[in-house]
Amino acid sequence: MTAVPFDIRPSMGADLSDPGFGIYVHWPFCAAKCPYCDFNSHVRHQPVDQPRFVQAFLKEMATMRRLTGSRSVTSIFMGGGTPSLMAPETVDAILNGIARHWHVPDGIEITMEANPSSVEAERFRGYRAAGVNRVSLGVQALNDRDLKFLGRLHDVADALKAIRLARDIFPRMSFDLIYARPNQTVEEWDRELKEAVSYAVDHLSLYQLTIEEGTPFYGLHKAGKLVVPDGEQSAVLYEATQEITEREGMPAYEVSNHARPGSESRHNLTYWRYGDYVGIGPGAHGRLTTGGAKIATATERKPEGWLSLVEAEGHGMVDQEVLEYEAQADELLLMGLRLKEGVDLARWQNLSGRDLDPDREQFLIDHGFIERLGNSRLRCTPAGMLILDAVVADLAC
Repeated sequence: MTAVPFDIRPSMGADLSDPGFGIYVHWPFCAAKCPYCDFNSHVRHQPVDQPRFVQAFLKEMATMRRLTGSRSVTSIFMGGGTPSLMAPETVDAILNGIARHWHVPDGIEITMEANPSSVEAERFRGYRAAGVNRVSLGVQALNDRDLKFLGRLHDVADALKAIRLARDIFPRMSFDLIYARPNQTVEEWDRELKEAVSYAVDHLSLYQLTIEEGTPFYGLHKAGKLVVPDGEQSAVLYEATQEITEREGMPAYEVSNHARPGSESRHNLTYWRYGDYVGIGPGAHGRLTTGGAKIATATERKPEGWLSLVEAEGHGMVDQEVLEYEAQADELLLMGLRLKEGVDLARWQNLSGRDLDPDREQFLIDHGFIERLGNSRLRCTPAGMLILDAVVADLAC
């Protein structure tokens, strides 16, 4: 990969068809840091200067607009951190800024992440009035014991209140759960997941607990004080997850995401289909087609450092790199094989300049890890999803 000159000009012939063009805005602040979390999130014990951050978001948008040129937005996602700590006026200013810089058609998906502990009916109505039409709640568990273990600030009563409010106020709603928790049995997860489906509107995100380096859980796990299900037990829990959600009408469309048909996350599909997206805010990443090249962008992670950079330079980017075609092909494979619909092989071949190794492909087919969908697409089987990283690594060689 080679460094991008910052004054690179946008391509006037950008393809605006699927997989779409998304805008991601990162709000990096949380009320508390969860012990499993390695996201770019920060706790501040003094009130955040939201008007100052809004002005910085708007400045960075202007810089990104010069890179992307005029484009039509297919989705907006405000993630974090805890975006529901933002005042509704902050959300309104951010969305209005996006609409000033790009074309935002009526009715596109506009998602905001929220934590049940920071949910208020008045604030939710303010977000809806600002234009948010989909909320994603970080519920994580439906029993108080495990919520406490996961370091969450809410209890089950708070979670159910937030779910009810979201269902009443927003047209679309999703919530997250974490499974493969210590000592969790398949029977316990079966009951909890069925309960979750009964509360869900159209979408659930179901993640296995992973131990990430640099988190408190990592230190406990390394010291033998935190034991999570082994690979075999995790596989059993994963398979149970697929069976239950399929039976309840919310099948997986991606490794960890489940939806009623037609209710998949439009924004996340842009990532997995390897579309373009702008990343705005501290620690945000982006993938942009500009000047005939695809570039990867990344901004300064520390909120105050990002703020100072934007105020001085007009943006907080600390990394802008041209992605060579081979790197794009690898990313397309890595992202696309997460999806039930799989990867467009012609697109991969155009980027990589080669065909898949026939022996490697046949080996994976014979062992039941991948399958062809006609002549145009390749996807992982359910067995392949269990060893997805290994499948991708084998095919990319």
